[in-house]
This record gives sequence, C-alpha cells and structure tokens, in this order.
Amino acid sequence: MTFEKTIHLPVGADEAFALITEPERLRRWQTVAARVDLRIGGEYRWTVTPGHHAAGTFQEIEPGKRIVFTWGWESGMDLAPGASTVTITLEPDAEGTTLRLVHAGLNAEQAAAHAEGWSHYLDRLIAETSSPAGAGPDEWSAAPDSIDHISSAEASLAVLLGVLRKLTPEDREKATPCENFTAHELLEHLAGSLKHVGGALGADVSDDAGAGPEVRIAGLAQATLEAFGRRGFEGTIDMGFAELPATVVAGIVNLELLVHAWDFAKATGQELVVSDVVTDHIEALALVTISDQVRASGSFAAAQPVTEAASSLERLIAFTGRTVTV
Repeated sequence: MTFEKTIHLPVGADEAFALITEPERLRRWQTVAARVDLRIGGEYRWTVTPGHHAAGTFQEIEPGKRIVFTWGWESGMDLAPGASTVTITLEPDAEGTTLRLVHAGLNAEQAAAHAEGWSHYLDRLIAETSSPAGAGPDEWSAAPDSIDHISSAEASLAVLLGVLRKLTPEDREKATPCENFTAHELLEHLAGSLKHVGGALGADVSDDAGAGPEVRIAGLAQATLEAFGRRGFEGTIDMGFAELPATVVAGIVNLELLVHAWDFAKATGQELVVSDVVTDHIEALALVTISDQVRASGSFAAAQPVTEAASSLERLIAFTGRTVTV
C-alpha cells in the first residue's frame, strides 16, 4: 500500500529542500536528532521520537526538486530499515512550494500508522514555515511510550536542544546555577563530558567547536547515544579514571543532558517543561549515580531541601545540590 499527502509551504523550493534534508532544520519539526549523509547511497538515522529510530539510504537526490530514500525502523512495526520507500517532490509556485510525499511499500497496518505520523509531522512542517514561533516543541517527544536509559536521555536531549537553540552571544558570560560556571564554560563542560563518555564507548565524537551551541551538542550527544544503544547496559565501562557500571554511566549522561538544560534555562530566563515520566526515571538514576563518595569528590554539592509541593523536576534538581525556589 501507499500513503500520499500534498501540502503547501510558504517558502522557496531550496528552503523547503533544506528543511527536509539538513539535520539542524529537521530538528525543528520532525526529529529529536538526525544524522544525514546526503549523497546517493548515503545513510541517514533519525531519532523521530525518543526510543524510535528511522533509518535508510538515499536513492535519488535533486536539490530543490526531489529526494527518494528507503525507510524503516530499527525496532517496531515489523518494517526494517530499507523495507519501504519515501519520495518527496517539490514544485515551486507563485506563493511558495508544493510538497508531495509518497510512502510506498507498506501493508495496511503500516500505512495507517504512517499516515498518522506523516500527517503530524507535515503539519509541524507547515507550522515551522508559517509561524514566527516555528513548530515549537513536539508533544510526541515529551514522554517516551517505553522509557529506558536511552529513551529518557533522548527526551532530555530534545529539551536541552530547545534551550540551546535560543542562546545568544550575549548569554556567554551569564552565571549559571552550576557553581562557578558561566554559560560558555558550562557548554564547554557539557561538550567535554559527552566526548569523554562517547570516546569510552568507542564513538566517533568529533567536536565541531566552531558551530553554534545547539548544533555542537546535538552532534556529540547523538554519536554518544547511538554508541550506548549499540553497546547496551551490561557490565562496566572503562572511563579512564575508573571502571564504572554501564548503568551508572547512563545515569551520568542523563543527568548531564537534563540538569544542564535546567542550568542553561535558569541562566537565560527560559521556562523548562519536562514530562514527569522523564524526570521520575532520571531521579531514580540519580539516586544510584550520585553517591556520598561522588559528593565528597566535589562533583555535586549536598542535596538541598524542597517542600512537599515540589515537582518531580524540582526534586531532581535539588538532589543534585542546586537550590530550587518553589
């Protein structure tokens, strides 16, 4: 079976092509993370929502006009990567661009599921090109339907990138709740942490230090999380300074992504919205990760008190040693 949908975008064909192929643009409306090798035979891997990863290869590429790529999921729906084909054509007109999407090679159940998914994301693409505020956060990425150490980290990454996207050069020297760190210094710390963990996992964690904060952290985080997903959570990981249980390292990654998202948001006056499903899971990880020994090393201050009215996020933040105003 085939799913087809046509929409109109109030932008030129080249801009429309960028929106459907460039990782930074894809993260605005369709993906949490996106790795793209845009050439014939090149591979892509998109974290569409936390825990759900689409993958395939590019078959035809005509910049500004047409793109054809195979499509499937790393798990779920019994549709393996490469098992179906998506064709997107772009036709310029006087008011912008007509985009036509055809997804072929689906059975009836898959066609129904992808109709819902593509309709959701194409509506977000319209919003991204039509609204001054863009598509905004994707409600589908807020709470993983099946949470584990990777999907919680991917949900946290979605929150973090939304905050980093709004940072300006004027924010560099602003103080953050992470003691003694300006926003710029915290960004360097976060990049270093992701490179350290990714390197220990054997990932290619090349650091595009000249990129903007969102682009830089997105690349490092995606490489690290992909490597963690391949490795799993059994046994220990050699972190250089010690052998740590893989679950503890996963806890470190989750805390780095979500707690520092809170730090950046507080420093720059942004509101942080996180599902309790995610914060509850990461709070449980924190209880294992932040031991008395870890606090004694100076990595975390003593847990701070909170009121009974504190949210799950506020409890987590206080447990990391930060003061929360309730």
